[in-house]
Amino acid sequence: MILVAFVCALTGLCYAELASMIPIAGSAYTYTYATLGELIAWIIGWDLILEYAGSNMSVSVGFAAHVVDLLDWFGLHPSARWISPAYLPDGLQDLAGNNLYNPGWHFGFNIPAFLIVLIITVILVRGIRESASTNNMMVGFKLIAILIFVFAAIGFIHPSIWHPFMPNGWSGVLTGGSIIFFTYIGFDSVSTAAEECRNPQRDLPIGIIATLVVCTVLYVAVAVCLTGLVPWQSMVGDAAPVVNALKKLSVLPGGHSLYWIRLVVLLGALMGMISSILVFQIGQSRVWFSMSRDGLLPKVFSNVHPVFRTPAFSTWVAGILVAIPSGLFDIGTLADLSNIGTLFAFVLVSIGVIVLRYRDPHRRRGFVVPFGPVIPALSVIFCFLLMTGLPIITWYRFLIWLVIGLFIYFLYSRHRSEFAKPR
Repeated sequence: MILVAFVCALTGLCYAELASMIPIAGSAYTYTYATLGELIAWIIGWDLILEYAGSNMSVSVGFAAHVVDLLDWFGLHPSARWISPAYLPDGLQDLAGNNLYNPGWHFGFNIPAFLIVLIITVILVRGIRESASTNNMMVGFKLIAILIFVFAAIGFIHPSIWHPFMPNGWSGVLTGGSIIFFTYIGFDSVSTAAEECRNPQRDLPIGIIATLVVCTVLYVAVAVCLTGLVPWQSMVGDAAPVVNALKKLSVLPGGHSLYWIRLVVLLGALMGMISSILVFQIGQSRVWFSMSRDGLLPKVFSNVHPVFRTPAFSTWVAGILVAIPSGLFDIGTLADLSNIGTLFAFVLVSIGVIVLRYRDPHRRRGFVVPFGPVIPALSVIFCFLLMTGLPIITWYRFLIWLVIGLFIYFLYSRHRSEFAKPR
């Protein structure tokens, strides 16, 4: 987690500088468009679609797992067929280790994951103000739940579980950092809504850096507590590790107080994941909107709803394309796709800072990355390093996604962009 926080701190500084210079919706896509040209911008925009979609699919599957835990807390046990993905690469087991489904495909659909995305989509179509108010309340409740968990868990930590501290060595640290990297794309989503800020050149750098600091402290605190409660092996493939760890401990002698802590954490986790889905869906729809406005996608994606003044078509398309896979695939497959997309986007953003320093050194910057090109260069190196920790199958899927995007660009987008030569 500390390695991931370090890499994100480097990249976050790069984002803050570009956001203060180019306060326009679209995040890394917009920054790349202004620094590296249309083709690279298309690649990063296409990549961002994968990044945000994969992240939201992963969070939606995690949300569904927490809904199942909440129903279990009330003594309700719906059929696993309708609360688990149709594709389970490792199969499905209950907390006692009993096998429910063998690895592979089975007849079923993750209904809670599907429904939450559609509900959030409706909220976003109705408008950013309503979305922001709802999100602020959920984030507040989430922070309270995290703090309650941390303080409650301290008394149940067993330091012996931390030995060995790095059971899989540095390669395990690298792979672990790569696997959970998508949890840090929140500061990227902050910059996608630049045009809805009152003073983006000031507010965006503050929001990005503050997000990094707060998230790092909370993530490290939760990771330290969780890995001290239960062995790390018990959390492999678990979409709700915190609440399941509390459930296991609550039935042990002296653990009765965790029964109610589990409920608070469950509700906080649900609120937190809803807010994450909301923010990431905003980011994804704004990328579609920005690419359409530049002519790289059909103009219908940049149409604004006449009543709600939101990019309704982009929001609905993003919602449907996230909701359906969320019901079909497991959290690990989806998270890996998001991770490689996120890291690739961070690489291009960091390169963009270096390029703009060379091409336009006198442009007004509301925030400047310290130490010249050193930090952006380190960001590029460490992002590539984390990318090497991802499974080879993820690289194949990512390359296929990029090839599809290049076909669309050369057959459609480059002939209709705002820089296309008139015939």
